[in-house]
Amino acid sequence: QACAQKYIVKNYFYYYLFKFSAALGEEVFYITFLPFIYWNIDHSVSRRMIIIWSIVMYIGQVSKDILKWPRPLSPPVVKLEMRTNAEYGMPSTHAMAATAISFSFLIATTNQYKYPFELGLVAAFVFSTLVCLSRLYTGMHTVLDVIGGALISAVLLVLLYPAWDTIDHLLLTSPFCPLLSIVVPLVLCYNYPKLDYYSPTRGDTTTILGAGAGATVGFWLNNQYAAPAYTSENFQLGFPLISSKMLVVVLARFFVGIFIVLLTRRLMKSVVLGMLGYRYKFPIGDLEARRRLEVEVPYKFVTYSSVGFCATVLVPLLHGLLGLM
Repeated sequence: QACAQKYIVKNYFYYYLFKFSAALGEEVFYITFLPFIYWNIDHSVSRRMIIIWSIVMYIGQVSKDILKWPRPLSPPVVKLEMRTNAEYGMPSTHAMAATAISFSFLIATTNQYKYPFELGLVAAFVFSTLVCLSRLYTGMHTVLDVIGGALISAVLLVLLYPAWDTIDHLLLTSPFCPLLSIVVPLVLCYNYPKLDYYSPTRGDTTTILGAGAGATVGFWLNNQYAAPAYTSENFQLGFPLISSKMLVVVLARFFVGIFIVLLTRRLMKSVVLGMLGYRYKFPIGDLEARRRLEVEVPYKFVTYSSVGFCATVLVPLLHGLLGLM
């Protein structure tokens, strides 16, 4: 069992900078930034980012458990995180996610919004670099893990980019989209590579695929019923900055949406765990029972697919009722 290590912080600037940067590759960032893009910038940008993020993260997580490269030895490395210590190291999925999110955002917006491309390129590079360096600083990855993750993500972006428009069109118009969006991720989760011991990678992968599946069904449903898009004609990436009135609307959309998303996650987590606990006869607080395949996959998939669906369908409807569209 991993235990927390004692250490002395000698440079608080680097410590907090890289602790914050590490959080940019975790759930707390995904569950805020990706919905923010959908609610406030552009539906098509958000769709492309979510699809790329889901594919990149699935490949990264599976690669870890196939390659089985260990994380850096400790000592001599001091590890500032313990939750993911049970996972293998290569490739760094933080590096993969940061590269995929920052550069897919740049590519998806560069032709739709007026802002200096060089500025966007620098921002994407700085964002991904900070996340990559944070994995070295926190002792969770080697240099090779980080470089490998960034390169794999870059290659996947290059390979997927020519098919972006085709994939997006199929997701919005194909009558098979809702079924495939649920069935394919579920099959992948239930057939995740088996390990000799428990690792959070399967649960994290299920979380990602579940959120992507729920969002994809929401995209399709919105397109079928011609849901009104957010008004963004006054919101331009770049200068001059958005007006104070638009800023208030943007913040209102975000906080209302995040409240509903977090409420949905908490509610669905309790309901689904309660039902599975009744079905398999275990108390909700039993951590070992929640790690079993027949519990972990449906619990996390249903919970986070509900979150994805809520963010793309229910929250926009609420925004419309509140006059925030």
